[in-house]
Amino acid sequence: MTLKKKEHLELYRQMVLIRRIEQRAAELYQEGLIGGFLHLYIGQEAVSTGIVSLRKPVDRVITAYRDHGVAINCGISAKEVMAELLGKATGISKGRGGSMHMADVSKNYWGGHAIVGAHLPLAAGMALGDQYNGNDGVTICMFGDGATNIGFFHEAVNLSKVWDLPVLWICENNQYGMGTTVKRASAVEQMRQKAEGYNIPNARCEDGMDILKVREAVEPALEHVRSGKGPFFLEIMTYRFEGHSMGDPERYREKDEVQTWEKTDPIGVYNRYLVKQEIATKANLDKVETDAEAEVVEAIEFAIESPEPALDTLHDYTYVEAA
Repeated sequence: MTLKKKEHLELYRQMVLIRRIEQRAAELYQEGLIGGFLHLYIGQEAVSTGIVSLRKPVDRVITAYRDHGVAINCGISAKEVMAELLGKATGISKGRGGSMHMADVSKNYWGGHAIVGAHLPLAAGMALGDQYNGNDGVTICMFGDGATNIGFFHEAVNLSKVWDLPVLWICENNQYGMGTTVKRASAVEQMRQKAEGYNIPNARCEDGMDILKVREAVEPALEHVRSGKGPFFLEIMTYRFEGHSMGDPERYREKDEVQTWEKTDPIGVYNRYLVKQEIATKANLDKVETDAEAEVVEAIEFAIESPEPALDTLHDYTYVEAA
């Protein structure tokens, strides 16, 4: 799929905006303005941006707890994301979800989920619902490599093939679970191999640090599912530059390893490509970065000034009202 300059710049804008939000969120966490857990998406921006750029409005997106970037890609504003991180009433989840539970059903973004692998059965259920109702949508379920070792994964993936559900399973393999390398936690090093046991077609994108490579891998995978051939499993190789969460001392990997991966920073890779191919000028990209920084500053001011959820709304937004 050939992209126009405007589309390239929009993808670059989303990636830079995610990076700036995550960097400032880390600062706010250290200042005590963000509570609970905080899992940063720094280094993985090309993955979700590439995936979501190819979905149709009818397609559902659901992911794990590293969800701020996916929220931005799905059209949730920086203000709503930042306000949610600060637990404010103006947040996308009304201040109830915080970092790990951002969602907006109106945008077909079914949220981040804190329990490892627990959202995979939900994805299978949503795909089953679409199949039963004759809807055309694909459920795009994103999860980490660590989730493939969880029972939820095997139950959901198995049934998705038994019933040939319209779901695209996407494993963001950033090569580490919570402080544990893949090699120490999984019997196979390629997560896509786990799809073989369930007779699910699969592929591996070796360069998830390049947004265009991500799109090249996702497009045929989505088409496979959309054409009624059942589920597809796509593993995308990527790398998180920061710890598992803000409380991670990162004693399990060498600094040299992180520095080596930082040379393939997805934003830098895309920046160099756009300039080299004369799709955009350095001035164009500098402006995108300046605008993104300004947007995040404005979002932080909005979040800080926003009210806390009122005490009398404590039980609101917990259950859906029956029709």
